[in-house]
Amino acid sequence: MSTVNSTGSTTSADVIAALQKGSSSSASKTDAAQSRFLKLLTEQLKNQDPLNPVDNAQMTSQMAQIETVNGLDKLNTTLASMLQNSQSSEVLQAAGLVGKGVMVAGNSLSLTSGSKTYGGFELPSAADKVTVTIKDANGLEVRKLELGDADAGVHNFSWDGLTTNGAQAASGNYTISVAATRGDTTLKPVALQISTVNSVLRTSSGSVSLDVGSGLVSLADIKQIL
Repeated sequence: MSTVNSTGSTTSADVIAALQKGSSSSASKTDAAQSRFLKLLTEQLKNQDPLNPVDNAQMTSQMAQIETVNGLDKLNTTLASMLQNSQSSEVLQAAGLVGKGVMVAGNSLSLTSGSKTYGGFELPSAADKVTVTIKDANGLEVRKLELGDADAGVHNFSWDGLTTNGAQAASGNYTISVAATRGDTTLKPVALQISTVNSVLRTSSGSVSLDVGSGLVSLADIKQIL
């Protein structure tokens, strides 16, 4: 469209450009810009040259651009609301895990004399042989568990606390490593440890983290709830 007045200070194209540049601004600013555009359009129609009227296709195109910008602003508002609802849902879900045991990536294993202890692993694909090696705090092998075959996914195992020679292992902290193969192919399993969710933290960006003692993890990091 042409300028509204002879000074050429403001055109409808200027308004469209401003709207496109600030499509992420508040709805109130968008409404104000729309109102300004409509006012400019009305003035131009009133003052157009009868011998050279405004081109209908050009007018339709520019009004379509206005509607597109308005639509983007509404979409941004909707997405922001959906994100906020999703984050609130995550907080509630995470809060429900406080005090519960979960399986997360890690190689720690804690043993209390006279009782079983548990660990886990995650396989990227099915294996026909899985071996868990348990070592003490000095890095010395205490026991090797041959677990046989297993499908892809998360699995648990138990250790009765006995060493390779059948003696009772001392109470304390141990570490595990997991090896898995399928035929001649060596797989890359992930060792899992049992941790307790102590608290839930929410960052300034809105993401949720869980304190499991050994560090912070996200909800996606939890492989199993016990």
